[in-house]
Amino acid sequence: MAIFDEPAIPADALDAFVRSALARVGVGPDDAATTAEALTLADTMGVHTHGSKLLIGYLRKLRGGGYRCGGLPSVLRQGPGWAVVDGDSALGQVGSAFSMRLAIAKAKTVGIGYVGLKNTGHIGAAGYYAYLAAREGLFGLVVGNDRPSVAAPGSRGAVLGSNPLAWGAPVPGGDPILLDMATAAVAGGKVYAAHQRGETIQPTWLIGPDGLPTSDGSLYPHHASLAPMAGHKGYGLGLLAELLSGVLAGGMITWQVGSWMFDPPEKPSLHNAGFIAADIATIADPAEYQAGMARLVAEIRQTPTATGVERVLLPGELEWASRKKALGAGIRLPADVREKLTEAAEFVGL
Repeated sequence: MAIFDEPAIPADALDAFVRSALARVGVGPDDAATTAEALTLADTMGVHTHGSKLLIGYLRKLRGGGYRCGGLPSVLRQGPGWAVVDGDSALGQVGSAFSMRLAIAKAKTVGIGYVGLKNTGHIGAAGYYAYLAAREGLFGLVVGNDRPSVAAPGSRGAVLGSNPLAWGAPVPGGDPILLDMATAAVAGGKVYAAHQRGETIQPTWLIGPDGLPTSDGSLYPHHASLAPMAGHKGYGLGLLAELLSGVLAGGMITWQVGSWMFDPPEKPSLHNAGFIAADIATIADPAEYQAGMARLVAEIRQTPTATGVERVLLPGELEWASRKKALGAGIRLPADVREKLTEAAEFVGL
């Protein structure tokens, strides 16, 4: 089956569609714009599992009441360099952008800021919020938690969510270095997408009910778990994300977190996330940072490569190239994404 079998869509048209769909269920213009920017950014970067494909699920939760169209994130308690925010069960993009901007403001005051966000919706692509920091010249780190879907080494079932970890660092004169990864061997959305497209599931992706690897994508998520990334290393990073997002902020953890896809639409998902921003201009000498980053980037790019490899890439480099192409020539969306957008259009009558 052809994956990209339709004309490209202009990025601004996709952004406008997402905003219009969210407005149809009662989301205000500012919140709709934030969410649309996050979803469209992911699509332009080629990360279609975390782009506009998510929209129909969000619309169902919003119309059902599990996510609050007018939810207002608020600060529960704070100090000079930290805060805990209640997301008021608004869209995860709304609470997360609010929290990262708060972390940025605190970092600009005292050098570094941590904000824990609890009681929010599914946050989508964690890298978007790290990018919010990086584009303002700060270092950004983002973690989140989710309902367990990832096995631990030796377990016969899920122990942690596919807890994301993302970070972004500004590169003077260039695109930020940006890493966004699941602490599972692969994000659950990629398993869904591959299975829907009839593709073979790699045996390193899933752990079956017997605790052994499986290639049967139909078993996930009810009868199989995602494998942890790099075994015990990914398990440890997933646990770190659980601590910084759920435990430290006093939010829900592991099985207390709901499934935004499979729970009834009237039920909140109670996701959590943690945001750290570091103000480079406060901590480092700006000239030294610029020289150090330039040297680091140059060393990596000049590294001798294996046969057939042009050069070593920085995290995010392929995605930024994809975005530049998409902004110029439009976004070529996979068939499964277009199907979800059709569902969204029918759901709200657009």
